[in-house]
Amino acid sequence: MEYHILAVGDVVMEPGLRHLERHLRPLKKLKNIAFTVVNGENAAGVGLTEEQAWRIYDAGADVVTLGNHAFGKSQIGTLLDEAPWLLRPANYAARTPGRGCGVYDLGPVQIRVMNLIGRCDLAWGADNPFTAADRLLEKDKATFTLVDFHAEATSEKLAMGYYLDGRVSALWGTHTHVPTADERVYPKGTGYITDLGMTGAVESVLGIRPEQSVEGFLGGLPGRYQAPQGPCKLQGAIFTLDSTTGLCTAVERVDVR
Repeated sequence: MEYHILAVGDVVMEPGLRHLERHLRPLKKLKNIAFTVVNGENAAGVGLTEEQAWRIYDAGADVVTLGNHAFGKSQIGTLLDEAPWLLRPANYAARTPGRGCGVYDLGPVQIRVMNLIGRCDLAWGADNPFTAADRLLEKDKATFTLVDFHAEATSEKLAMGYYLDGRVSALWGTHTHVPTADERVYPKGTGYITDLGMTGAVESVLGIRPEQSVEGFLGGLPGRYQAPQGPCKLQGAIFTLDSTTGLCTAVERVDVR
C-alpha cells in the first residue's frame, strides 16, 4: 500500500507560522498525506518557544524536528522531555533534554523518525551522525524510517543518503532554507532531497528582512532577527512510500504560495 509522507522545511518566525497554519491542512488534504514532519527550529528566529511548538503541532504536524538552534529558547527543554512528537538531533550529548528518535503508530504501519545534525561547518561537538544513525536503526523496528538531516554541507547530506540507501525510507536535508532541485530515489530505494527549503517570507534572506542581512554583510552591527511582511511560501517534499518494501517510489517537491 502507498503512503504519502510530507516533509516541510524550516518554519521561520511569525510569517512562516501563520502561513503554515493557513496552508498545511489544505495541502495535506489535497495530496492525501498520511504523516507530516515539520522542522520548527527557526520559529522564533533562533529556536522556538513552547507556544510555537504547539502551534506547529496544532497546524497539522505529526512530528516537529529541530536543529542547531534547538536550544535557542532554553525553556523548550521541558517540552522536549514531555512531548513525544518533538525531536532534537539524536547525536547531541546523552544528557541533552529530549529525544532524537521516535516511533509513531499509524495502525497498519509504524513510522520511525530520526533527527540528526551534521558536523561539517555546523556542529563539531555533536556525535558522528553516521554511526548515530547505525545505532538508532538497531533499535525499534518500523515499517518506514524517515530522517531529517539538519546539515550545512551538501556533500555531508549526499554522503548520508548513500550511506543509508536501502536502510531508510526517506532522507531530507534541512538548515539552508533554500530548496534544491535534486529530489530523487537512490539506487536501493531511499527517497532523497538535499534541502527542503523553508516556510517563511518570500522577499527575505532566509526568512529575515533583506536590509538587515545586507547591513550585516556591509559591516554593520548584528541585531535581533526581524521578519519581513508580505507574501510567504511553504516549501517541502512529498515522499511516496511502499509499505510492502518500506522504501520510496517517488519524490515530489512542493512550494505553496
